[in-house]
Amino acid sequence: MKLLSALKRSAAAGAVVLAAFSLNLSTASAAPSPAQVAGTRAAAPVAPPVVGGTRAAQGEFPFMVRLSMGCGGALYSPTVVLTAAHCVGASGNNTSITATAGVVDLNSTSAIKVRSTKVLRAPGYNGAGKDWALIKLAQPIDLPTLKIATTTQYNTGTFTVAGWGAATEGGAQQRYLLKANVPFVSDASCNASYGGDIIAGEEICAGYAQGGTDTCQGDSGGPMFRRDSANAWIQVGIVSWGNGCARPNYPGVYTEVSTFASAIASAASTL
Repeated sequence: MKLLSALKRSAAAGAVVLAAFSLNLSTASAAPSPAQVAGTRAAAPVAPPVVGGTRAAQGEFPFMVRLSMGCGGALYSPTVVLTAAHCVGASGNNTSITATAGVVDLNSTSAIKVRSTKVLRAPGYNGAGKDWALIKLAQPIDLPTLKIATTTQYNTGTFTVAGWGAATEGGAQQRYLLKANVPFVSDASCNASYGGDIIAGEEICAGYAQGGTDTCQGDSGGPMFRRDSANAWIQVGIVSWGNGCARPNYPGVYTEVSTFASAIASAASTL
């Protein structure tokens, strides 16, 4: 198996998770530097600097949530946020997380901010696959929710990703919500890039062979979504990990939501 710089898509400085999200329209080359990551599948140099993304309009993706530990998420219900397991600690009571919603501008006085009460991390999560978690909110957020895929019907085509964050890896978060589109990549093609590290049935890949557009560190837990047969948004993936950001032949790796739809629904009903 090849040694890959496979980074969890959250960034850390010591024990503090940084908000560092990038949606990239071009990739600059740079010499590798020491790993600065929150979680890895293998030893990892930091990716080259990345830039870009286009600004989302206010209300375009009303289900988007920014989490205070430096991750993204989506409203599964008015009181529950769906995010990545590697963004949170163990399951149990947790009042340390603040969810920000309702705005594209994080500095807006209209931002809705709600504290967490509990966390439920995917049972059996050990750093590989099963990368989903739920955060219970102290009070409902009165915004549209994002339904999740329950079958593999929508595991194809072009997806949308969105989030807040830096224009370079490890930098400060962006003020405004960014968005980009990425195409589906088959398990076979993705595994060819990642030396067999993709867990078929639990992970789904998306990105361009030439690179240039991708999610990045700090976007962990955010949704990958597309239109369903009724032209409504449906969540197909959760931002999980990848080899750097927007590198050629290394697509982003996402939790395959449909695989865990029943488990997510069951877990949410207990919160």
